Amino acid sequence: MTTPSFIRRDDVRLAYRDVGSGPAVLFQHGLGGDDAQVGDVFPHAAQVRRITLECRGQGRSAYGPLSALSIATFADDAIALLDHLRVPMPLVGGISMGAAIALRAAVLWPERFRGLVLARPAWVAETAPSNMAPYALVGDLMVCHEPNKARQIFRESPIASLLAAQAPDNLASLLGFFARPRPKAFGALLEAIAADGPGVSEDAIAHIALPTLVIGHGRDFAHPLDYAERLAGLIPHAQLSVIVPKADDPTAYRREFRASLATFLGRWT
Repeated sequence: MTTPSFIRRDDVRLAYRDVGSGPAVLFQHGLGGDDAQVGDVFPHAAQVRRITLECRGQGRSAYGPLSALSIATFADDAIALLDHLRVPMPLVGGISMGAAIALRAAVLWPERFRGLVLARPAWVAETAPSNMAPYALVGDLMVCHEPNKARQIFRESPIASLLAAQAPDNLASLLGFFARPRPKAFGALLEAIAADGPGVSEDAIAHIALPTLVIGHGRDFAHPLDYAERLAGLIPHAQLSVIVPKADDPTAYRREFRASLATFLGRWT
């Protein structure tokens, strides 16, 4: 695997990966994720140029001012990266938070993109949706307590019990956050994004004219299948692909995710 490259925006050092050749695809990771999360589900044989910016405070990117952490900032950073690389008319997509970034970009800069992928969306248009409550709680605990104490409190919380029964994959991801370096800064990141939204209206979403793929699955508290269905219903002619839940069969999840995305990308290769 190639080593990451870096750019600076607003004096914040941001890491990105630029791999492959062919039509360009800007594909963004989820909250707390990085380039490896995207690489895990991106089709290996896709004849495309994949570009992934590691958002502030995630992967190898610096935090910058904590007050600037937002989906809007992450989207602006991604556009700045495309300008830096001089990439004309890529597809734009992402997983979870990355889907919110892609959705915002498609609404605000539709002339810059040729297609849209929203995978496991955690937002439609609302700010601070209820499915982000576990992230808000983990963030608050990390800001207020030392990591071991914060983890213990979370494990004993009603939200953790609910996730253990309904969405064990979400629970495993959240528990892993307590081991992150700079825990208080990472907690502030979780708080900020959990309280945020893509900053676009349902009416604006309904006017997206880009070819669109929406990927969703059940048994996922943080990424309700209902959100994927709502987005697919709002965006004219969007394709909805319902795949195996990650919590049920991670191998099948990856296989079906890659297959859905490969079929969609095949329209441009």
